Amino acid sequence: MMRHRSGVAPVLATWTALALSCAVTAAAKAEALPEALAKAYQTNPQLNAERARQRATDENVPQALAGYRPQIVASLSAGLQSVRNLLPDNTIQTANLKPWVIGVTVTQTLFNGFRTANSVRMAELQVQSGREALRNVGQGVLLDAVTAYTNVLANQSLVEAQRSNVAFLRETLAVTQRRLNAGDVTPTDSAQAEARLNRGLADLNAAEVALAVSQATYAQVVGNAPSQLRPAEVVDRYLPRSREDAMTMAIREHPAVMAAGFDVDVASTTIRVAEGTLLPSASIQGSASRSRNNDPTLGTFAEDQASIIANVTAPIYDGGQAASQTRQAKEITAQSRLVLDQVRNQARTAATSAWVTNEGAKIAVSASESEVKAATVALQGVQREAAGGQRTTVDVLNSQADLIQARARLIGALRDRVIASYTLLSAVGHLDVKTLSLNTPDYLPEVHYQQVRDAWHGLRTPSGQ
Repeated sequence: MMRHRSGVAPVLATWTALALSCAVTAAAKAEALPEALAKAYQTNPQLNAERARQRATDENVPQALAGYRPQIVASLSAGLQSVRNLLPDNTIQTANLKPWVIGVTVTQTLFNGFRTANSVRMAELQVQSGREALRNVGQGVLLDAVTAYTNVLANQSLVEAQRSNVAFLRETLAVTQRRLNAGDVTPTDSAQAEARLNRGLADLNAAEVALAVSQATYAQVVGNAPSQLRPAEVVDRYLPRSREDAMTMAIREHPAVMAAGFDVDVASTTIRVAEGTLLPSASIQGSASRSRNNDPTLGTFAEDQASIIANVTAPIYDGGQAASQTRQAKEITAQSRLVLDQVRNQARTAATSAWVTNEGAKIAVSASESEVKAATVALQGVQREAAGGQRTTVDVLNSQADLIQARARLIGALRDRVIASYTLLSAVGHLDVKTLSLNTPDYLPEVHYQQVRDAWHGLRTPSGQ
C-alpha cells in the first residue's frame, strides 16, 4: 500500500504547481470583469438597438411641436387646353390655351382645444418613459455580461479540477495495476479504479462542453471571445444594508417602476388630448396666387389674388367618436395605474428575492470552503490509513470523489455569490456605468433629445445618417 501513496502525491504536487503557474501567467494579461462590462455596454446589439429606439422616440416631441408652427404650401398648375366654341350666329371659334396658376398658402393654428400643448406634454412623457426603459435594458445587458463572465470562470475552474481528478485517477489505476501484478490486490480493485477513471473522463468531457457553451455566450454578450479572465469581485459596497432598504429603493428607483409611472402620466394626458377634440378650434389662413388665361372669350387674361381668412369651427356632433375615444383613454389610464401597482409588487418581490439569495450565497461559500478543507484533510487521512493497510483502494477513490464534488460546489458557490451581488444591485436599480465607475463614457440620451427637440427642418440625423 505504500507504493499507492507514493505514486499519487507527486501528481498532486505537480498539478498544484501547474495551476499556480497558470494563474501567475494569466494575471499579467487577464481581462477583468469591469473591462468586460465596459465592452458589453459599448457594443452589445440589444442595448444599441434600444438606444436607436429611444432616439426615434425623441422625434415625437418635434412632431408634436409642429402643431405650434405655421404650415406653408406652394402650388403650381399649368397645362394645354383646346377650346371649340359655337357662337349664336353659327360661327365656330377655336383656340389652343395655355393657362397656369401659381400660389402660396400659409395656415397658422390659433387654438385647437389645447391638443397641441397636451400632445407635446405626452411626447415628453414618452421620452422620459423610454429613457427608463433604456436604463432597464442596460441593467439587463450588464447583468448578462456578469453572468457570462462568471460562467466562463467557473467552467474553466471546473475543467481544471476535472483534469486534476483524471490525472489522480490515472495514477491510481496505474498503481493498482502494479499492485495487482504483484499480488497485493484483487482484480476488483483494478476494475474499481478503471471505472472511476472512465467516470472522471466523462465528467471532464461534460465540463469542457459547458466551457465551450459559456465561451460562446460570452462572445455574444460582450462582443469578443474570452481571453484570460481574472477572478470576479462582488459589489457589496454598493448594496443596501437591509432587506427593507432594498425594497424601498426598488419601489422608488428601479427603472421599470419609474417607466410605469411615466406611462400613467402619458395615459392621463391622452385623456386631455381626446377631450380637446370636443372644444372649438380657430386658425388663420393667408394665401396669394397669380393666374394667366389667354381665352379670347374672357374679359380678363390675368388675375392676382391675396387673402387673409380666419376660421372658427365648433364640433356639434361627430357620431360619438370623440366621446368613445375619451372613455377609452380613461380605461387605458386605469389599466396603466394597475400595471404600475403590479410592477411595484414585482420590484418588491425581486428585491426581496435578490436580498435573501445574496445572503444565502454568502453562507453557501463559507460552507463550501469548509467542506473543501474537510474533504482535503479526509483524503489525506484516508491515504495515510491506506498506506498502513487500514483502508482499501475504493476508500481512497470515494474520498477523492468527495473532494472533487466539494470543489465543484465551491466553484459554483463562488460564481453564484458574484452573480447574486450584481443581481441585488440590479434589483434596486443601481446596476449602471456610473455606480460601477466603468471606464467607458456613459450614454446620455438627453444629448440627442436636445439636438432634435427644436429642429424646424433637416432630413439628416445628428449622427449624419
